[in-house]
Amino acid sequence: MSEGKVISLTGTRTGSSAPEGSAEAVSRLALPAFEPGWVWLVGAGPGDPGLLTLHALNALQQADVVVYDALVDETVLQFAKPGAKLEYSGKRGGKPSPKQRDISARLVELARKGLRVLRLKGGDPFVFGRGGEEALARVDAGIPFRIVPGVTAGVGGLGYAGIPVTHRDVNHAVTFITGHVAGGAVPEHLDWPSIARGSPVIVLYMALSHLDTIATLLIENGRRADEPVALVRNATLKDQAVLETTLGQAAEDVARTGFKAPAIIVIGDVVKLREGLDWLGALEGRVLNRDPLNLRTKQDAG
Repeated sequence: MSEGKVISLTGTRTGSSAPEGSAEAVSRLALPAFEPGWVWLVGAGPGDPGLLTLHALNALQQADVVVYDALVDETVLQFAKPGAKLEYSGKRGGKPSPKQRDISARLVELARKGLRVLRLKGGDPFVFGRGGEEALARVDAGIPFRIVPGVTAGVGGLGYAGIPVTHRDVNHAVTFITGHVAGGAVPEHLDWPSIARGSPVIVLYMALSHLDTIATLLIENGRRADEPVALVRNATLKDQAVLETTLGQAAEDVARTGFKAPAIIVIGDVVKLREGLDWLGALEGRVLNRDPLNLRTKQDAG
């Protein structure tokens, strides 16, 4: 994996008509009504609209205004009801972005006008999405709200790359880390020695710009320089790309290949499982390895 090859995955993802009676089945779920003056904080998942929850779809079809962030794919917005107002309010590192307090104030303003306000965030709003901050702002303003969890990229996005975050032959624990704190700095207050020693698998969000520093911190605290690493760009979308490398080589390979954000990064031996679980690659003809961890080989040798 040290060559850091970027593999683009564009396997066939054709749609099909809904089974007969499916609309009636959905109606029987008695999904909640979106009341005027409420704010719903909804996770849109990592990008593929098929990963929307039924609650998220229900919210989109009732909202008067959708305030969405930078990681919400445009294909998701097509499910908004006709006439709904779409407001972009995204935050991207290193680019001009609205202040968090301004976003919160705007949501309060819209709700007080009696509108059904959908705050749509990529992934899950409570996983490095500032969802807790925004929900507390609703509480402070006396605005009723609902939380709708979504599929987070650190699980769903890696799944589309054929990488499980846990596997009983590799790890029984996983650590999720944000690659930067408010202001964009590396989260140096974290207990990096304990993370390096104690977590067999580490998943990094928003860490591409600080990957060199983070890799150095982990190696200095005991991680192997040759430990497998995978970076997944635009996870679950048709232009998804995967860079497989190692911890010691990752930053150099990112620079050499021009690998860009947004990307989720996973460190650990679960990356090896991609040789056997790259289901999108298999759509394009990749032959999967039924023993990516060489466990059968070892058993046979024993």
